[in-house]
Amino acid sequence: MKKVEAIIKPFKLEDVKDALVAAGIEGMTISEVKGYGRQQGHSELYRGAEYVVDFIPKVRIEVYVSNKNYADIAVKAIQESAYTGKIGDGKIFVSNIERTVRIRTSEEDAEAL
Repeated sequence: MKKVEAIIKPFKLEDVKDALVAAGIEGMTISEVKGYGRQQGHSELYRGAEYVVDFIPKVRIEVYVSNKNYADIAVKAIQESAYTGKIGDGKIFVSNIERTVRIRTSEEDAEAL
């Protein structure tokens, strides 16, 4: 089992969701997060005063799949649909999941997904 986690620009969320559903991946968890990488924040003007925004709004998507093939499909769908070609497009992380349990039915692992 694999966890595919992506940090993307908020305005790309619908494109990524649509791409994942089209790829056959229906379940996902979405969180609004803030952070920075190479962007190092940015400056904005508010009522004539300039201030620095250190943390940039992003969206974190978590997808759990049963095997590496589905993880590869999810990564490709996210990568293609979140791409803008500009700094801050985001990152994708893939990690192993040791165990999954569905609380309602006590199903485990692949059956629990």
